[in-house]
Amino acid sequence: MALNRLDLNLLHVFDTIYREGSLTRAARALHLTQPAVSHSLSRLREHFDDPLFSRQGNQMVPTPLARRFLESMRPGLTQIQSAVNQFHAFDPANQRKTYSLALRDILESTFLPKLMGRLESYPELEIISQRVPRRDMETQLAAGKLDFAVDVLLPVSNQTGHELLRHDRLVVLARKGHPLTSGGLTLDKYLEAKHVLVSSRSEGPGIEDFELSRFGVQRNIRLRCQHYYAACRVVEGTDLLLTMPENYAQIIAERADIDILTTPVDLPGIDVHLYWHKAYEREPALIWFREQLASIV
Repeated sequence: MALNRLDLNLLHVFDTIYREGSLTRAARALHLTQPAVSHSLSRLREHFDDPLFSRQGNQMVPTPLARRFLESMRPGLTQIQSAVNQFHAFDPANQRKTYSLALRDILESTFLPKLMGRLESYPELEIISQRVPRRDMETQLAAGKLDFAVDVLLPVSNQTGHELLRHDRLVVLARKGHPLTSGGLTLDKYLEAKHVLVSSRSEGPGIEDFELSRFGVQRNIRLRCQHYYAACRVVEGTDLLLTMPENYAQIIAERADIDILTTPVDLPGIDVHLYWHKAYEREPALIWFREQLASIV
């Protein structure tokens, strides 16, 4: 496996196939034909005497050897890319680029409309928003499968950079004319009401319940569901209350017969952070995109 017998351009092809998980998408990203990418993969397979990728449905899944090779190869390839990129500024008006983001559903609703409005004058840019399990976020950022992730504050390694994008306070939603909200929502009224809790978990308290427990009180949760939109529809037609982040509440209130109320006690807000892998943070295209994300918050 002498280096002088390996075309270094093939490493870029290998990295792109690994990142895209598809020969078709890799060909599009590389501006090559699919047969050309298939030919490059055949040469790599011959060089390493390993299939490197196996097809599972629509995905090209890396073999154990491919995973080990990527871990060893990527730092060097990143250094080469950074050395080249520092001489080439990114021009979003003329260069084609696909950005991959990890966003949870509520963040899609608050971020994507503003983001796409800002990018409307850049027709060559494509955005892929996906939901990624938090346990896989750092791995996918390191592998280049994700460019950025937006989520609450999470414990991450020193290889993952992050910055605060916004602080979202909690508010209470109630249907208009709710009998308990006349004259303001007091703590007694809040505890008297029945509530909706939105959580991906089937049990356990919400962040607001931790704070209420400090006051020695507990609310009555009548419904536990997975999505804020569904919870808001329930609140609109019942006397249940919903405690949720203000930014999304304002979007819902524009199209629903719902009041937004101040919480009866101070509740901790939600810090929303932007995450990226430090190996790529000097790439001009990613620097530019971070600036766009920061500007819409």
